[in-house]
This record gives sequence, structure tokens and C-alpha cells, in this order.
Amino acid sequence: MVVQLAVAIVLGAANLSDAEQIQAHHQNLFGPVVSDSTTLRTLAAMDGEVPARIAKVRARVRRHVWSLLRLRPGGFPWLTVAGKYLHHWIVIDMDATIITAASKKQGASATWKKTYGFHPLAAWCASTGECLAMWLRTGSAGSNTVADHLRVLGQALAQIPGASTAKILVRVDGAGATHGLHEHLRDLNTMRRTVRFTTGWMITDEDEKACRKPRGRTRSGKTARSRRATSSPS
Repeated sequence: MVVQLAVAIVLGAANLSDAEQIQAHHQNLFGPVVSDSTTLRTLAAMDGEVPARIAKVRARVRRHVWSLLRLRPGGFPWLTVAGKYLHHWIVIDMDATIITAASKKQGASATWKKTYGFHPLAAWCASTGECLAMWLRTGSAGSNTVADHLRVLGQALAQIPGASTAKILVRVDGAGATHGLHEHLRDLNTMRRTVRFTTGWMITDEDEKACRKPRGRTRSGKTARSRRATSSPS
């Protein structure tokens, strides 16, 4: 059931009803259709060990897929950040967003934006666009809660093939500007792993263009510097 649901999501399913309809239209691929009510009961009955096992399978599949990406023309999709090409750097973006709910669903509550719903926190691999980890939090969850960021970050790092030997850049918006998260990110550095991080606004195309320009002079005669990066790749 879990595999069928995952494939249905890849094919565009946005809810359990969509997943059931997609399975019905592609029975040669899916086999017997699993109803939305059966899927819901199965997901509700999962204990803490099942998501952990699913996460291990996801990491194993990702390791294989990334090995294939390195073999394709152009190789792995390394990124250019702040005007610098980050070869062999894995870029992780962390951010939370508000998802509104039309009814009082399980876990939904009032949000800080005066709406009603959820406030999930996610970590994405910017190089490939993959969601590495996501935590569906209640709508009242804080924006800059250190424990929440540490939890999702840990799950995301576990999804990166060879994370212990990787070079990793973690980008978080202003919600990540906490001593607890910064100290944890610094402590992640080892002899086999380099971790750098930025907190603040996300760098846009306009920011990239500005980074490539020669440094200008302020009215006081001092060289203008970016105040965004807390710890940047070397």
C-alpha cells in the first residue's frame, strides 16, 4: 500500500481520493486498487518504527538515484550560490509554510498569520529539488523553534548519501537565526564532513547578479559587505 501511494503521488495525486482514482486508471501498473478509506486506516495504524523503516528505504533509493545522476551528461546538478560554483557541495534549504485547513482536522489549529491549519517544517535538497524531510506540525507551531529545526535537519542529513564525508551548505530563513541552531550546525563539522550555513532571506537571481558585481564603496569610504552569511563555503 505504501509503495502504491508513493507512486500515485509521483503521478500527481494530491490526496487519498486522487490516489485511488489514479490506481483505478493504471491497474496494469498498480494491480488491485486500494481504496482511500483503507489507505487512511493503514496510515493511521502505523507506529513509530514504520516511518523509520520507510526513511531507510528512501535513503537507499536516493543513494542509487544520485549515483545515476553523476553518470548523466553534465554530471550531478551542482549549484552556483552567491556567485560561486559549489562543486561537490550539497545544498539543503529549510523553511516552514502555512497550510490552511477548511475544517477542524486532526492537529490543525490557529496559526500566527490568523488563519487555521498546519505549519509544517521541511528540508529540501536545492540541487535536485527533492524533499529530504518534512514534519507536519500543528498550525500554532513556532517559526523559530530550535528543537523543531534540529529534528528536521537531522532527518534530512540522514537522507544524504555519504553525509559523513560530504560538504554541506544549509540555508535557513530568518527563523533559523537562533543560537541553538547555529551552535549545532557548527558542531556538525568533523574531520570527514564540512558544514557551512546561512540564515536570512533566500538568495534570488537579482542577489546573484549583485554578488557578481565588483564591490562598491559606501559614503563613508568603506567596502560594502553582505551581512547575510553566517558561515559560508570556502
